Amino acid sequence: MPETATNPSQADGTRRVAIVGSGYMGGGIAQVLALGGARVALADVSAEVARSNYDRLLAESDQFVADGLFPAVSTEILKQNLWAANDIEEAVADADFIEEAVPEVIGIKHQTLARISQAARADAVIGSNTSTISIGELSRPVSHPERFLGVHFSNPSPFIPGVEIIPHAGTSPEVVGAVRNLVHTAGKQTAVVKDATGFVLNRLQYALFHEAAQLVEQGIATADDVDTLVRTTFGFRLPFFGPFAIADMAGLDVYDFCYQSLQTDFPERFATPKILSDLVDAGKLGTKTGAGFLNVPAERIPELIAYRNKAYVAMQKLLDELGPAPLG
Repeated sequence: MPETATNPSQADGTRRVAIVGSGYMGGGIAQVLALGGARVALADVSAEVARSNYDRLLAESDQFVADGLFPAVSTEILKQNLWAANDIEEAVADADFIEEAVPEVIGIKHQTLARISQAARADAVIGSNTSTISIGELSRPVSHPERFLGVHFSNPSPFIPGVEIIPHAGTSPEVVGAVRNLVHTAGKQTAVVKDATGFVLNRLQYALFHEAAQLVEQGIATADDVDTLVRTTFGFRLPFFGPFAIADMAGLDVYDFCYQSLQTDFPERFATPKILSDLVDAGKLGTKTGAGFLNVPAERIPELIAYRNKAYVAMQKLLDELGPAPLG
């Protein structure tokens, strides 16, 4: 791969980025990368739209500073690092990394990516912020598709720390590494996942919503009660632990039993995952046996439990300080 594709920065060390699609998601990504030190061009359907969104992002930054959400110098940094281009071609001409963030319509994305690909340097890395569309399918209009991948930020981009990185079958490993470095420089965390329908984030998110919707449709609980239970029980753990860590701490034998119980009414929907059964059959039951999905050493379990308890108390204090969300 060319040098710029493996290290997207200019000779002076400044990374040059173009965001194509300067609306809510694209604008937020632009803020993140510009505050991370990149020189970021905004492009949209017209120069007027890009300029309007540039002004909006500065005004948002002022408000975020006033609210204590952004550091005091943020708006000045954005003024130095962010600019509105006249069109896509101007925005991407000298860019090391280009993020497509146009509407989630494959025809619009194909048209936009073809235009980006034609105007960008051959060694520029191109990403898409798609949340569900196959990266392999999106790569079709991109010349040198080895430099293309999914770079999926979550809403609101300035405040959600995780970014899903999705290479397609032909994406260069060096490109994946370069994009991860760029995103990490902006203070975000990344996870690299395969190009499967829905990727990971939305498969999990929509699986939860699907079950929640059925509970409400069947009259088992109200939407408010479902939200309350999610927030105050297993959802309370999720800022600190993912589903595998939670399962390990609960006990994989407990999970296995609960699956069997759920199967009395939902035999297919709650079929026991083989990956769980295999661990239970091998006697690997999570933290209580020192082996499970994450294999926490036995000597570190007291430290883990102490962290867990401290985290949950701190979370409750934060929620008490913030008060209830203004949903009513």
